[in-house]
Amino acid sequence: MATSEKQDCDSDNEEIFEDAVDNIQISSPTPSHKPCDFNGCIQDCHMALKLFLNNKFTDAKNRMEPHVDWSMYHGLGYGTIMYIQAVMTFDMNDIEAAIQAIKRSLIVCNKQRRKISIFGSFSSVASKNSYNELTTEEIHAELCYAECLLIRALLTFIQDENLISFVKGGLKIRECYRVYKDCAKILAHRRWDSDKQKHHFESGVKMGVGSFNLMISLLPSKIMKLLEFVGFSGNKQLGLKELEHGSSLFTSLRGPLCSIILIAYHTVVSYVLGLADGDIDMADRLLQPCLQHYPKGALFLFFAGRVAEIRGQINQAIEKFEESIESQQEWRQFHHLCYWELMWCH
Repeated sequence: MATSEKQDCDSDNEEIFEDAVDNIQISSPTPSHKPCDFNGCIQDCHMALKLFLNNKFTDAKNRMEPHVDWSMYHGLGYGTIMYIQAVMTFDMNDIEAAIQAIKRSLIVCNKQRRKISIFGSFSSVASKNSYNELTTEEIHAELCYAECLLIRALLTFIQDENLISFVKGGLKIRECYRVYKDCAKILAHRRWDSDKQKHHFESGVKMGVGSFNLMISLLPSKIMKLLEFVGFSGNKQLGLKELEHGSSLFTSLRGPLCSIILIAYHTVVSYVLGLADGDIDMADRLLQPCLQHYPKGALFLFFAGRVAEIRGQINQAIEKFEESIESQQEWRQFHHLCYWELMWCH
């Protein structure tokens, strides 16, 4: 990454707003398959997501990597893959590589966000100027910025488990949540030129707001009350409703991701936490279009195994877990989840 000078963004002590990155100059590579415009970038990243969900993890990463220093969506997608890899391995080199990838994506997002004063906020500026005055790139930059901040915060937690990291991660999450709320206001009040543009943005907002509400609602009541005091909300039913709305936009960029979060909650999280409120019928209903589009997707085969296991269809569950293992060999760490479930099936 070319820069005019070495900035604080490469330090572990950067703060949540990452303001220093605004002055960094980024070179724009011109690879042979560089998308021609913003819509082309979204389409290219949508193709990379399909590769990823079809177990072509390296192909998906290689498709996005050449564009990470100029395209917010390629940077976010590449950083997300690096984050997933870091979480699976917990290798410090992978964690550091993921952090650097997300920092680069934050730089690109900041350059394309609507510029505001250090004493203002995006929502206060947007309330004075119509949301319709914001360009498509600017509103998507807000959404991508929020997602990058969330991943950066999660990486902070696993990078160094101390109080300072916890506080820094918490501040990033708070800023992330504020930006998501701003994006929800944009979605509600903006006039859209096309349904496709709206659906790509809408699925991202629903995924962010829904995930936050669901995640916070799962915390112990004392912690949840404290978080609500500083501005977070933790309404489980609202979270599930928002995610279900996002999953209904299945052909949008983040539609399948909303489905994955919902299926994971109903088949894994609710049972691990002993909540006893998992809706297996809903999980199965959401899973069917995923299996239709990605019949060999390791993640969806794993979820199919979980659905069968919970229903007591043990032979079918074993078959699905074994199919998931056989479907890909790139990320062998994922096999361990299947082996764990197979142990209980036997």
